[in-house]
Amino acid sequence: MLLLVADGLTNTDIARRLGISEKTVKSHVSNILGKLQVEDRTQAAAFAWREGLKQR
Repeated sequence: MLLLVADGLTNTDIARRLGISEKTVKSHVSNILGKLQVEDRTQAAAFAWREGLKQR
């Protein structure tokens, strides 16, 4: 899911792509932010790029 966030997808887009509810996506994204100790989706995306999880 972090890679989808890094791609700039909205919660709605992620939910549709994965076939889950937006509420579930919101919960997972919140958990990801907490585990990465970042404040928002932008910082999470930057983390993914910095750590090589996301490539150009």
